[in-house]
Amino acid sequence: MNQFDFEDLFVLDLANNHQGSVEHALKIIKECAKVVHKHNIRAAIKFQFRQYATFIHPDHFEGSDNKHIPRFLSTELSKSDWQILFDAVKKEGMLTMCTPFDNESVPVISEMDFDIIKVASCSAKDWPLLEEIARASKPVIASTGGLELNDIDNLVSFFSHRGIDHALMHCVSIYPIPKEDFHLNHIDRLKARYKNCTIGWSTHEDQDEIAPIQIAVGKGAKMFERHVGYETKDNKLNLYSSTPSQLDKWFEAYYYAKTLCGSSTDRPITKIESESLQGLQRGIFVKKEIKKNTQLSLSDIYFAMPYVTGQLSSESWTDNKIITTKLMKADEPIFPDCVIVDNKTENAVLKKSIHEVKAMLNEASIVLNSDFGIEFSHHYGQEKFREVGALIIDCINRDYCKKLIVVLPGQKHPSHFHKRKEETFQVLSGIFECIVGGHKKILYPGETALVQPGVWHEFWSEDGCIIEEVSTTHYKNDSVYSDKKINDLELTDRKTIVKNWGRFELVEK
Repeated sequence: MNQFDFEDLFVLDLANNHQGSVEHALKIIKECAKVVHKHNIRAAIKFQFRQYATFIHPDHFEGSDNKHIPRFLSTELSKSDWQILFDAVKKEGMLTMCTPFDNESVPVISEMDFDIIKVASCSAKDWPLLEEIARASKPVIASTGGLELNDIDNLVSFFSHRGIDHALMHCVSIYPIPKEDFHLNHIDRLKARYKNCTIGWSTHEDQDEIAPIQIAVGKGAKMFERHVGYETKDNKLNLYSSTPSQLDKWFEAYYYAKTLCGSSTDRPITKIESESLQGLQRGIFVKKEIKKNTQLSLSDIYFAMPYVTGQLSSESWTDNKIITTKLMKADEPIFPDCVIVDNKTENAVLKKSIHEVKAMLNEASIVLNSDFGIEFSHHYGQEKFREVGALIIDCINRDYCKKLIVVLPGQKHPSHFHKRKEETFQVLSGIFECIVGGHKKILYPGETALVQPGVWHEFWSEDGCIIEEVSTTHYKNDSVYSDKKINDLELTDRKTIVKNWGRFELVEK
């Protein structure tokens, strides 16, 4: 089954703004379509279905004290009317969407073949209706207005168990929403709690406000919804429904916010930014005349502006040995060809990798106890650790064993087998690639791979990953490598083992 793509979808709710008039509804669809096409928006026009003969109690067809019922009845459209509007939406190249408020409306939605079904906040705990919606087997977007977290948990589990593609809208069911009731931070909570769901923002604010959608974009909302209509001399809109001109400004605000937010991955550093910062850098200059083959110390140099293009800057000054290759005069800038930098500091590659590993664990929301050991596996020497090896965090080693294995981006662990240990890998974050017993596998978060004793296996990751290893007891010298050179090494030559992060062990000797 193909998954429906909910991202970058805008839901435009017609609601009862059609005023029970097909002609007026067609005008709304046409005017909204103009704005949608202008901004190249992926939009769905949403209808609301109620089968009034069964939806409303017979005693309330006249003189009802429920404020909604007279409005519903006064704007009722026939199925043939809805078909005209459905066809108009399709003709404009937009998606069709419908909110059923009763069981009887769902078969009508299926028969007309709407693209998406919407669950209104008031129906998010209406289990007979939800069962009927699930039977329709269409993509579902559910609003969460007035729902506690446990209610949303139930809703997500309900559709997940039935294999229904679904997404959630953060929603506040107040019309219009006072500023203190937006709670846009709740988008963060929904994103963290329902990682496999697209999270959106269904709005009921004053439609002249643009800040809410911009904040929602910044929070990571991927879908948006608002009511739409068209004003005439006789038909005025409420505060929470958009005119086409308000919709136009809303889309502009969305794109502006999206541009400001930029990439969700690594931020590109532009040439303009680099040159701007370079103008503020301090270069390294010699204080006095320095002879050739002198190892520089802080007493021999100073840092000053302006930085001369190509010279060593203050950020180049480290614990590495820097030795001059020529006679240097006072106040002369130091360029790379004036010195030899001995960067063979002991454990330098391992110490640098720790920063990246900690960041990967933080990004994956993996929290460690303070009591653990670390093993740097560097099968071809520490200097090649970033290319070949892995960082292994020892959590438990009893009759059972648990480890976390961090594979840095581009790092590979060479082919080997274990004489005694059986292990299962489970991916916690990133994409893990492995060959187990000659079978190549690509594993994603949550997926597992069993490795039995005596089975050759190797693994790697292009962008880095973290896996959990659950195994029988770990024993020293239990690994046999296909590269006999590795087998011939002493354990200390291919592994560096420290306590915790090795703060006082990975030091210069």
